Amino acid sequence: MKKKISIIIADDHPMLLKGLFEELTENGYHVIGKAENGLSALELVLKLKPTLAILDVDMPLLSGFEVVKMATDKKSATQFIIQTFHKESSYIMQAKSLQIKGYLLKEDSFLEIEKCIKAVINKCEYFSPSIQNNSIENASSQLQKLQFLSASEVVILKYISKQVSTKHIAEKLNVSARTIEKHRSNIIEKLDLKASTNSLTNWAFINKNIILNL
Repeated sequence: MKKKISIIIADDHPMLLKGLFEELTENGYHVIGKAENGLSALELVLKLKPTLAILDVDMPLLSGFEVVKMATDKKSATQFIIQTFHKESSYIMQAKSLQIKGYLLKEDSFLEIEKCIKAVINKCEYFSPSIQNNSIENASSQLQKLQFLSASEVVILKYISKQVSTKHIAEKLNVSARTIEKHRSNIIEKLDLKASTNSLTNWAFINKNIILNL
């Protein structure tokens, strides 16, 4: 069974990459490629068409998330597991927005990696036990709320995520600043954010990568 699962691994830390490779091969998995940057990882995924790719998030040239998005856009059938140090909800939210099934922390044991591989191969989600369930639920909830935004609100939110001011958004869309402020209020309400001055701006900046892909 394990030998039938072809795996590509990618991490820009050579020692972590070496350690993961050794653990996988010693436990009977078929690792067919490894990469130290995102571009190489993407090329391996598209060329070798592995069953599974285990990717670091923070890599040179392309991030793990960018690799997943670009591979998915190319209709790749490879399943993905993200392995990272990041526990922040913005990262979890981005993983969910890309429909990544596996999300592990680098502190997790190899037992957790095996559990994650088994789950992902069976089309199930597996998130590191170190990540609180409420963080995962909050990320899912925020993504669902984004679906309630109108087309105009999505356009405005994209500008906000790029730190464009209300005045300049109004000029670009040929509407009044007051109209943009009304849209901002509606977005804040739909996303259930605090009605403070910078709440939407800060939230949009943190979640920029998700917003720009809406």
